[in-house]
Amino acid sequence: MDKKDTDVEVVIPSIRSLRNLEHWREVLDGVHVIVIQDGDPSAKLDIPAGLDVTVWRRPDIEHLLGGRSWVISSFDSGCRCFGFLVATARYIYTFDDDCTPPLHRVDRRANPVRDHLANLRSPSHPDYFNTLYDIEFVRGYPHSLRRGKPTAISHGLWLEYPDLDAITQRDRPDFRIRDEVPVVQTVPRGAQYSMCGMNVAFDRALVGPAMYFGLMGAGQPWGRYDDLWAGWCSKVVCDHLGYGIKTGRPYVVHQKASDWRLNLTREENGIRWATELHAFFDSVTFDARHTTASQCYIELARQVEVGLAALDQYFVRLAEAMRVWVDLWEEFANPRAGSDRRNSLS
Repeated sequence: MDKKDTDVEVVIPSIRSLRNLEHWREVLDGVHVIVIQDGDPSAKLDIPAGLDVTVWRRPDIEHLLGGRSWVISSFDSGCRCFGFLVATARYIYTFDDDCTPPLHRVDRRANPVRDHLANLRSPSHPDYFNTLYDIEFVRGYPHSLRRGKPTAISHGLWLEYPDLDAITQRDRPDFRIRDEVPVVQTVPRGAQYSMCGMNVAFDRALVGPAMYFGLMGAGQPWGRYDDLWAGWCSKVVCDHLGYGIKTGRPYVVHQKASDWRLNLTREENGIRWATELHAFFDSVTFDARHTTASQCYIELARQVEVGLAALDQYFVRLAEAMRVWVDLWEEFANPRAGSDRRNSLS
């Protein structure tokens, strides 16, 4: 980017060296990067010089949030949602530290930041499925719907190692994605989908309070469902508020697969709960009183507690975390607080 872009910030969770960001240098030129360092706070991340990066560690989170820091997951990529709180830009792009922009030419990488912003700044069409994707409207597409809806989330895809669960990883160890499909499409209203945090951007002003990545990792009964939880929750909120979600381009290259055996131990409860969770989110409703993402999310927390407690008591605590998250979001939305946060580690 030719100049500093204050409309977008990048959030990356990490436990390892970030030399990989060298591949992102051109893409991140002029973009502020927020790194949430999970695990050992004394570990050196080895960030390339010349990038605008702020690192937040667990002690920083605990200092800033005090007794409410428990709602930010530890030893799980769900810790990234803390970065959503401290960001001040309208748009957030988050990706994993083992992803890179694809090479579109020998000397030129793709620009996922630019492409996600293009998706977010153009309308979605969730009310009528367009068989020609978002290229042009097909015959029969109602002209009254062509203006579309505001886009709240841009969900990108992956080359090489796709986002698979442990069982599919085990059964298809050699499965790779080699080529991009040059398509963006809108997820239909009323349909659930699997949101992956490896390559996703969103509009904080529209849907930020619903982008909570839940309680995962250390001390919790499941993991690797942080982004899925946020996707299911934000989808029902977007459907109610009249916002759209796009999926497809841009792609990133996911460079390595995690171990399916370890993944299976973390995903076991999620795999077992899948049918009940799908039925729950299919049953979620809001009414005319719920006109903002925060109001919807508070109501969703109530429905989670009532509807999923019988599945596991964990969901009672998760519902409380959802309520605390919204309180934090509303507090951090104060512009002055945002400025103070930005300077709190200097």
